[in-house]
Amino acid sequence: MTYRSILSVLALSIISSAAYPAPQVGKVTTIDLGKATLDRKNVEVSSVRYRGANALLLTTAPDVADDATFAAIRGATASDFVIEAVLSGAPVDDTTTARGFVGIAFRISENRDRFEAIYLRPTNAHADDQLRRNHTVQYISHPAHPWERLRKEAPGQYESYADVKPAEWIKLKIVVRGSAARLYVNGQQEPSLIVNDLKLPPASGGIGLWVGPGSLGHFKSLKISVERP
Repeated sequence: MTYRSILSVLALSIISSAAYPAPQVGKVTTIDLGKATLDRKNVEVSSVRYRGANALLLTTAPDVADDATFAAIRGATASDFVIEAVLSGAPVDDTTTARGFVGIAFRISENRDRFEAIYLRPTNAHADDQLRRNHTVQYISHPAHPWERLRKEAPGQYESYADVKPAEWIKLKIVVRGSAARLYVNGQQEPSLIVNDLKLPPASGGIGLWVGPGSLGHFKSLKISVERP
């Protein structure tokens, strides 16, 4: 590599860092999920032992008609933040067509009628169908932008692939800043999903555990790092 090439690489690195600078972390909170007070929205919650760890199990209530299925952590609010979670998703049984939907809800409104979420479909990740694999990760914004609308209006823009497995612990890191979000899976340096146009205004809101229909969502740990303005 020539001296000029080295300078070009350094310049590109500087530009990239400036475009998405490192967060200025303020308050860091590790949530004790076993003691947290949860405000439930169309979900059932229980404390269990799962894959060698204490965890919370979330399942959806019967006959839920939309994506508003989460447990908000009382007292946890933020606008710009980094969330690090260890979770697992799996279908409730072998007869369901559910994908093991599990993820994190954020910027939840006070009345819990609006929120955004990034979640996984773990069974898609190793399907013998590339299109299904491309639908492993999903962003949604409730109520105006469910996954069906986003997929129809912008195919492939709000979902992607990630190498995950159902019924295994998965490490997620979600970085939300202004109108942008990035998802990192299992310690990867590069994001599995980039969303540059979050649909809700960049305001402070609640943070919660999200699960989809026909799925078992297990949550082992959660850490929230709120960025300084």
